[in-house]
Amino acid sequence: MLGWKGVKYTEYKIDGDESARQAMAERSNGKRSVPQIFINNEHIGGCDDLYALDDQKKLDNLLAKCGTI
Repeated sequence: MLGWKGVKYTEYKIDGDESARQAMAERSNGKRSVPQIFINNEHIGGCDDLYALDDQKKLDNLLAKCGTI
């Protein structure tokens, strides 16, 4: 979805890297599923959470605040 909105983002591949998964879990309140999405260093949640923000018409405002769209 971020790509559709023209947002540039960084994707980190952490499959099989337990130390990277642990670091992500620490940043995401213990969540270990992927993806975990951060916007402007704020933990958004997973893919379902991102779509929920978009459905609530909150995602574009969040992206605009950090200058990504």
